[in-house]
Amino acid sequence: MLSGRRLDLLDPTPFDIEIEDIAHGLAFVARWNGQTIGDFAYSVAEHSLLVEDLFGRIAPKTPPKWRLAALLHDAPEYVIGDMISPVKAAIGTGYGELDDRLTAAIHIRFGLPAVIPSTVKRQIKKADRISAWMEATQIAGFSETEASKFFGRPDRTVIEGLSIALRPPTEVRADFSARHGELMSQLD
Repeated sequence: MLSGRRLDLLDPTPFDIEIEDIAHGLAFVARWNGQTIGDFAYSVAEHSLLVEDLFGRIAPKTPPKWRLAALLHDAPEYVIGDMISPVKAAIGTGYGELDDRLTAAIHIRFGLPAVIPSTVKRQIKKADRISAWMEATQIAGFSETEASKFFGRPDRTVIEGLSIALRPPTEVRADFSARHGELMSQLD
């Protein structure tokens, strides 16, 4: 990793994980395989910031630790990349196992349980689907009808006032790191 840490992908430990590596990696990993409008790719870091914001709108009284879990929901992609669902399915269970090991190490590193409660996971997944709908309709060329078939139609009150703006990776990296720091400072 750029931090100098050596991360064993088959046996990751919390000691080898640094937020700087996660923020940098996610800021340079493109969602939608880079097939979005604009001068910059829509990064996993930008997506993660949106998911955390949406999660806060869905569950406004949730503790900061679960907002942190929402921010980090795709964190393993800083080393394994963002693969579309059909590719993940073709790879089989190995991808999921690798993702689970990395997620557990990341969660432990930042004071979260290795596995988050299923109720919180469902709320994060809901925010993730809303984010995907917004991305599809705003930057990936989907009509609202088409996006709704794949991701469901979001409640308009949840997305009110939100829009996606593609930004340089260095700017997104800084914002991701700053939000992580804010959430870490709020943990019990």
